[in-house]
Amino acid sequence: MVERIPGGNELLDPMKLIQKAGISFRMSVADLGCGSSGVFVLQSAKAVGEKGVVYAVDILKSVLASVISKARMQGINNVRTVWSNLEIYGATKIPTGGLDRALLINTLFQTKKHKEMMQEAKRMLKREGMLLVVEWKPQGAPFGPLEKDRVPAEKIKAIASDLGLQLLETFEAGPYHYGLLFVNPNP
Repeated sequence: MVERIPGGNELLDPMKLIQKAGISFRMSVADLGCGSSGVFVLQSAKAVGEKGVVYAVDILKSVLASVISKARMQGINNVRTVWSNLEIYGATKIPTGGLDRALLINTLFQTKKHKEMMQEAKRMLKREGMLLVVEWKPQGAPFGPLEKDRVPAEKIKAIASDLGLQLLETFEAGPYHYGLLFVNPNP
């Protein structure tokens, strides 16, 4: 049984999203804008096993300290923290083409620099690597971010297309979220 974490996994099922992204043994994965709950980092770390690595990336050092503390308490040793501003291309200390999977879960609504963040995610993906984007639906929740801050799926699809990412799937990520899965055909 997965521990219920308000804001982390009450509205989104981390196992469903990790399976949807195809995260598996020995992969290199990054949760971009991981948040202090670290729920997707920790579940990904379990999925990739000791021979894989999961990068917890955030702009807040306190968030990274919280995530690494939770990983240690659970005996998870394959999590690496990366302090970075994802809005700046090349700023994230993960090598170009170094990731099998990148996650942008409930991150894009927090910025106006959607293209820059997605470009940075793409930079880190290997050829045939996948980017999972999960965001709030434009309407329908009496909680969450303001409607004006929510990012429509069509906008993300257009940015991804401009960046050369190919859409594999659009899906219901939860009652208040949509999901988009992209592949990087050319790094």
